[in-house]
Amino acid sequence: MKIQPLPPFKALIAFESTARLASFTRAASELNVTQGAISRQIALLEDMLGAHLLDRTTRSVCLTPTGEQYFQASREALLALAEATHQVKRWHGDQQVTVATSTALASLWLLPRIPEFNQRHNGIDLRIVAYDHVKDYRKLECDLAVYYCKTAPPDIKSTPICGEAVFPICSPDYRSRHPMLATPQDLAQCTWLWLDESERDWISWTEWFRRLGLPPVIPRNKINLNSYAMVIQAALSGQGVALGWSNLVDPYLKAGTLVRPIPDALQTEGQFFVLEPTGPHERRRSVASFRQWLLSLE
Repeated sequence: MKIQPLPPFKALIAFESTARLASFTRAASELNVTQGAISRQIALLEDMLGAHLLDRTTRSVCLTPTGEQYFQASREALLALAEATHQVKRWHGDQQVTVATSTALASLWLLPRIPEFNQRHNGIDLRIVAYDHVKDYRKLECDLAVYYCKTAPPDIKSTPICGEAVFPICSPDYRSRHPMLATPQDLAQCTWLWLDESERDWISWTEWFRRLGLPPVIPRNKINLNSYAMVIQAALSGQGVALGWSNLVDPYLKAGTLVRPIPDALQTEGQFFVLEPTGPHERRRSVASFRQWLLSLE
């Protein structure tokens, strides 16, 4: 999309202030410039637009119909810019931390642990944003990021949190409906909950069997899903067997809402990493506190 020419910013500010206050004098005072400077900036804007914006009298300033229309549009644009600026500054303050992670890690791993962080660190505001299918971790707009990676991403500071094991999981109800389950080969009689293989860092069913040195198995049915959070939800509702990442599903195993139908597990070389984009945020105490807490997790 081609961007149309923008007005001179100083001229726009001068016009908005004069139109809002209906006075060159008050606008000059607000902007800490002379009335002559205000007049010149507005003249510059009118010349660029080729339109008359203000009717000037000795006592007041009135908007022309064109000026009224332009004032409303320019004021809305300036307010939107001011709000965007506020939001950026808000989440880069001394007591704020922006954390990027995947949808799965946010919902299954990070969010359940946040109450513990809040109990230890009053007054720190967290902003958690989910980005899936990240191609370049260096371009994430955040203070810290947490991702599962097969290897440490290049050209960014990466600190491993914990290793990972991958094993089949299902609901207790699904397990009771498939009492024959005892070995990986028995999984052929099950419906597999299959994570879309575009998730390149996640272990697929095919890879799981291969890396355990087991002959390939073809399932009775597959349900393909493009979100690991949906895979877990499908497993919880008894729709089939999924591959579970230990750090993500341990709470469900402890609660008994998910079970391991067979004991086989793959210890992967992949890990959860804390990723740290370079920049001034590294010196903020709130970011340092959150990083230290992340590295203390098991």
